[in-house]
Amino acid sequence: MINKLTTAALSIAVISFSACSNKGGSGDYEKTKDGLEYKIVKDVKEGTNPGDSDIVKVKLRMYYMEPGKKDTLLQDMVQMNGGQPLEIPVAMPMPFKGYWPAGLKFMTAGDSAVFRTPIDTFKKYSQGQPLPPFMNSKGYIATSVVLVSFKPEAEMKKEQEAKSAAQKETDDKLLQDYFTKNNLKPNKTASGLYYIIDKEGTGATPQVGQNVTVNYTGKTLDGTPFDSNVDPAFKHVEPFTFPAGKGQMIPGWDEGVMLLKKGSKARLFIPSPLAYGAQGSQALPPNSILVFNLEVTDIK
Repeated sequence: MINKLTTAALSIAVISFSACSNKGGSGDYEKTKDGLEYKIVKDVKEGTNPGDSDIVKVKLRMYYMEPGKKDTLLQDMVQMNGGQPLEIPVAMPMPFKGYWPAGLKFMTAGDSAVFRTPIDTFKKYSQGQPLPPFMNSKGYIATSVVLVSFKPEAEMKKEQEAKSAAQKETDDKLLQDYFTKNNLKPNKTASGLYYIIDKEGTGATPQVGQNVTVNYTGKTLDGTPFDSNVDPAFKHVEPFTFPAGKGQMIPGWDEGVMLLKKGSKARLFIPSPLAYGAQGSQALPPNSILVFNLEVTDIK
């Protein structure tokens, strides 16, 4: 839950996706020289194509298709993102040539397309991770893409920074009201993170790259828990270990843990731009302020 958003996994619950344009996706697909199979569903026939330096806003759905069978939705990133498009770089890293992001370059704003990859290709690059048993060599992993809009990365970054700054002000007021109501006097960092150390540990704080093991419970500002590795209700009661300061966690968590010694117990109050921001997550709505109870059990 505390990790940054990554690309869609295939090991999630599967539901029927009856809105696909055909069964199994047979026929009328074209192929690029890199082996990307695609079908243009809607072509507005005007505008320019995004380039490597652009950030695109897209609506994505990933599904499994097999000739003669109904297509099966694997992950609906539209629903998971509250109906809002995802923002991704055109030049995002790809596991192999012919993966769906390569098709973004020949779309224009308003276009929609389906890109598919044979299951055997996914198996080749899955690094030994098994695919769900219902997938076989006759099938494909397909990604339905709607290109909403795109802008140069510099322009998009400037807009995001402005929105983030405004949201930080909003969140800071909410946090100040919360602290007053609950008679709390936390410390504040330059980034806007608030924290309270309830128990001071011993030794040094973590260095970048050291493995830190923690117990944690995450809640929204109204006290609703959304994740924990000590609460059996979340079904992963085991120590959580990660490399400190390497950007693998949400920024507020990454920064907060670097302040804590082994044995420390603390509370982090993380404004939304230092958490999941306007994008939110599967369990959290956009612009959610998060509160984490942390205990650092080991630093190696």
